[in-house]
Amino acid sequence: MRSMQSDYMHWAKFKRPVRYALTASEVPHFRMDRLPVSLADLDMDGASHPRYAPLRERIGKRYGVQVEQVVAADGTSMANFLAMAALIEPGDEVLVERPTYEPMLGAASFLGGTTRRFERRASDAFRLDPEAIGQAMSPNTRLIVLTNLHNPTGALADEAGLRAVGKLASKTGARVLVDEVYLDAAVPPGRSAVHLGPEFVVTNSLTKVYGLSGLRCGWILAEPELAERMWRVNDLFGVNQAHQAERLACIAFDHLDQVLGDTSAMLDANRRLFNQFAASRGDIDAMPAEHGITAFPRWSGGDTQRLDDRLREAYDTSVVPGRWFEMPDHFRVGLGLSPDDFAEGLTRLSAALDDLK
Repeated sequence: MRSMQSDYMHWAKFKRPVRYALTASEVPHFRMDRLPVSLADLDMDGASHPRYAPLRERIGKRYGVQVEQVVAADGTSMANFLAMAALIEPGDEVLVERPTYEPMLGAASFLGGTTRRFERRASDAFRLDPEAIGQAMSPNTRLIVLTNLHNPTGALADEAGLRAVGKLASKTGARVLVDEVYLDAAVPPGRSAVHLGPEFVVTNSLTKVYGLSGLRCGWILAEPELAERMWRVNDLFGVNQAHQAERLACIAFDHLDQVLGDTSAMLDANRRLFNQFAASRGDIDAMPAEHGITAFPRWSGGDTQRLDDRLREAYDTSVVPGRWFEMPDHFRVGLGLSPDDFAEGLTRLSAALDDLK
C-alpha cells in the first residue's frame, strides 16, 4: 500500500512538550531581529518573483554551483519530495538506507516507488558501505537515497565512498539523492556531493544547522536539465515560495557568520558531554559523536519507547524512540540544546536509565 502520511512527523509535531527536549534535531532558533532588517527590506508590495534569482545566487555562491542548478523549496522535506517526484515514476525501484529518516520512505511510497533497503550497520559505526549498496541494487534501481550526515546517527560519508556509490548508480542509469541538511555541521564541514558527478542530486536548507526553520528556506542542487524538471513539478504544489521569506533568507545568507555565531563551539561542547555520558554507562553502546547534531545510542534495556515514557512522566525530558528509525533498542539524542540545558538533560536521562535497570 502507498503511504499517504508520515506518522513520525505527526508525532514530532504534536508530542507533549517537555523542558529538556533531547528530541530536538536542530540548533536553537536564531532571532532575525538581531540582523539589520526593516519592513522595506521585505518587499511587501505583493509582486510575483518566480524562481527568485537573488536567493538562488546566494545559495549557488555558498555551495559553488551555477544558479541554473539551484531549485528553491519549502524546507528540506519538500526539497526531497520534489526531487523524488522528478526522478522516479510509479513502479521504479528506490534503494534506501536503513536506518533512515522516515519521511524519505513515505515520500518514495507516496510517489509509487518500490522500496528496497541496504544496511548501515551499528557494528560498523553506521558507515556508508558501497558494497552493501551494490549487493542490494538490481537492474531496476532508479534512485539511491542517502543522508549525509547520516540521520539519525551523525555518521559522515567520505567522498571516496560517495564516488563509489555514484559509479554503481551510473551502471543502471540511476541517480543518487543525498539529503545534506546536517552536512554543514560536519567537522570540518564537507563539500557537497553535487560536485562528485551528474548522478548526484542534493538537498539542504537553513533549518537544522542555522536555527532558521521558520523561514522554510530549502533547496535542491542538480544538473540544470534536472533542475528545470523540478521547477516544473513545483508548479503543481507551491507555485512560488513566500517572497518575504525569500527576502529574509537573502538577509540571513548575507550575515551567515553572525547567524552561525558560536554554534560550532556549542556543538563541540555538547558532543564531548555526550561522549562522556555514553562512556560512563554500562547500559549504553554508542559510536563517538564526532559530527553533526544527533547521536543514536543503543540501550541494553530493549525497546526505548519505555525510556521515553519514563523521561516524560518523571523528568520533563524526552528522546526520540528508535522505533521511528526501525531500530527499537536505539534512541536519538539531539545535541543542539544550550550546553547547560543539554547537561541537565543528560543528567535526567541517566536518572531515567537507572530507574529502568
